[in-house]
Amino acid sequence: MRNYLKHYINGEWIDSTGDETEDVINPATEEVIGTISLGTKEDLDKAVKAARAAFPSFSQTSKQERIELLERIAQEYEKRKDDIIETITDELGSPLSVSENVHYMMGYNHFAQAAESLKEFSFIENRGGHTVMKDTIGISGLITPWNFPTNQTSTKIASAFAAGSPVILKPAELTPFAAVILTEIFEAAGVPKGVFNLVNGSGSVIGNGISSHPDIDFVSFTGSGAVGQKIMENASETIKNFALELGGKSPLVVLDDADVEQAARTAVGHIATNTGQVCSAATRVLVPSSMKESFEKAVKNVLPEFPVGDPREDNRTGPLVAKKQWDTVQSYIEKGQEEGATLLVGGTGKPEGLDKGYYAKPTVFTDVKNDMVIAQEEIFGPVMSIITYDSIDEAIEIANDTYYGLAGYVVGENPENLRKVASGIRAGRVKVNDAEADFAAPFGGYKRSGIGREWGDYGIEEYLETKTILGFPE
Repeated sequence: MRNYLKHYINGEWIDSTGDETEDVINPATEEVIGTISLGTKEDLDKAVKAARAAFPSFSQTSKQERIELLERIAQEYEKRKDDIIETITDELGSPLSVSENVHYMMGYNHFAQAAESLKEFSFIENRGGHTVMKDTIGISGLITPWNFPTNQTSTKIASAFAAGSPVILKPAELTPFAAVILTEIFEAAGVPKGVFNLVNGSGSVIGNGISSHPDIDFVSFTGSGAVGQKIMENASETIKNFALELGGKSPLVVLDDADVEQAARTAVGHIATNTGQVCSAATRVLVPSSMKESFEKAVKNVLPEFPVGDPREDNRTGPLVAKKQWDTVQSYIEKGQEEGATLLVGGTGKPEGLDKGYYAKPTVFTDVKNDMVIAQEEIFGPVMSIITYDSIDEAIEIANDTYYGLAGYVVGENPENLRKVASGIRAGRVKVNDAEADFAAPFGGYKRSGIGREWGDYGIEEYLETKTILGFPE
C-alpha cells in the first residue's frame, strides 16, 4: 500500500491542514493500492507562498545553472526507471511494455530535451532600435490529467524550470503516485526549496484554487474542455495567463495507395495504445470508398496483434482507468449502435474471461457518418469510427469537420497527396506515415483543442513574458 498523506511544500513533506483522503484504485484488479490526502485552500496558500519566496532567486539563475539542473533531473529520473514503470502499471493499468516504452520514456525525453532546447535559447535580442528580453512569467500552477502521469507533468515542469519559474503541481487524483516519484527525483537532483511544490487534491478545491489564486501568474492545464473553460473563467478574474490542451477527435486519412494492412495496423494501434486514452489518438479513420471492404478485413486481421488483458502479462492493451470511464465508453458504444453505425468488432461489456478490472472490448464501427455522436465527441477509450470518402478534397473536408484540432494523420505513398492532406488538416500536429516523435517539435491544438504549445523551445516560451527596452545603454 502506498499511503501519501502529506504534501511537498518548500522542500519538505508536510501534513495537510485537512483530514479528507481518497483511495487510489488499481484498474486491473479493482483493489485499493494506496491513499492520498486531499489538500485544502490553506495547503495551496502555503505552496504559493513558498513558490513566491523562491521566485526572486530562481528567476535570476543563469541559463547554464538551469541547464545543469535539468540534466541532473534527467540523470536521477533514469535511476528511478523501475519504480516509475511499476507505479504507472499499478495506478493507470498500463501494460509493462507501454509503461516503459511510452510513459517512462516520454517523461525522460522532456527533461532531456528541455536542457538541449535551453542551450540554444536566447533570452535577449538586440534589434537595433530596441532590445527584446524574455523574463520569467512568475509563479506557475500546473494541473495535469490521469492518462499520462509522467508525460504532461514532465513537459510542463521541465519548461517551467528552463524558464526560471517556480511551480505548484496538482496531479490527477486517479494517478497521483508517479508525481510523488518525480518529487523524490527533484529532491535528489537538488531543486531549490520552494521551486517545486506538490499539492494533491480535488479539482474543485485545488484545481479551482490554482486557476483563481491572485499570487499565481500562469496556469497550464491538460484535460477536458469543460474544465478548461472553467479555468479560463477563473483566470480572467485576475487577468492570469494560461495554456490549455483540451483533447481531440483526430482523423487518420488513408490514401488509396496505402498498404491496407499496415494502415489498419496503424489505426488499431491508436485505439489499443493506452487503451485509447490518448488526447491525440486517431479515432476517426477515413478510407477511400473503394478500400472499405479490404480495410475492414485488414482491421479484423490485425486486431489479434493487440491482446487485451492483465498489464503484467504479455498484453498490449490494459483496462480503462476507472469504473466511471468504463461506463462512459460503454455508453458511447451503445450510442453508436443506436445511431445506425455497423458494429464491425467489439461491442459492449468486458472481453471474454476478464470479469475483474475495467476492461473494454476494442470496438470498431463502420458505415459511420461524420455527424454521428461517436464521430464528433471524444470517447477516450478503444473505439474507432471508419468513415469513407470519394476524393482527397472530401477527405480533408471530413477531417476538418470537428470542433477539435489537436492532431491529424495521413498514410500513403504519393508525396504530393501526402503533402496536400497534411497541409490541409486544421490541427496543431500532423504525422505522415507513422513518423517518429520529435520532442523538440511544438505540441498543441487548433480550435477547441486548446491554447498554446508545449514541448521544446515552444514549451519554454509559454513560461516567459516579453519585455521591450528602448534606449538600452551600449
